[in-house]
Amino acid sequence: MAQRKKSKVSMKIDRVFIDTNIPMYAAVKNHPLKRTCINVLHAVAEGKIRVCTDSEVFQEILHRFLFVNDTTTGFRIFDNFNALMKGWVLPITVDDAHKSRQLAEKYPWAVARDLPHLAVMINHDVKDIISTDAHFEKFQEVRRIPPEKHKDFM
Repeated sequence: MAQRKKSKVSMKIDRVFIDTNIPMYAAVKNHPLKRTCINVLHAVAEGKIRVCTDSEVFQEILHRFLFVNDTTTGFRIFDNFNALMKGWVLPITVDDAHKSRQLAEKYPWAVARDLPHLAVMINHDVKDIISTDAHFEKFQEVRRIPPEKHKDFM
């Protein structure tokens, strides 16, 4: 069996991770967190919050809107969020996949789609995530910032 080469440790990124639900809730019609998520994205656009995300976020956007057969909305969210992130979209690497597997063992209750985000954050030393998902508070490695509290971190 061939041994996998260890890649270099990724550099620390002094940014806050934006979870999938922020651009999605900002763009849909009647969500109770719509205004709050829009405010987060406005703060990002105005340069008040330094952010990053990962490529899995875009897959989740496509998955959701292809599933509900609303590609017009899905493509708009995808394209607008991509433009907003201005090159701060981190890839999912094989090291992130292996880290996701380790995290699945550590956190067997975790939602599988969140593990790649957590792995990317750990591998890039990103400590904070703006997310509506309260279960991110259960991960020891990161701190969840509810979108309504984003101004506390500007």
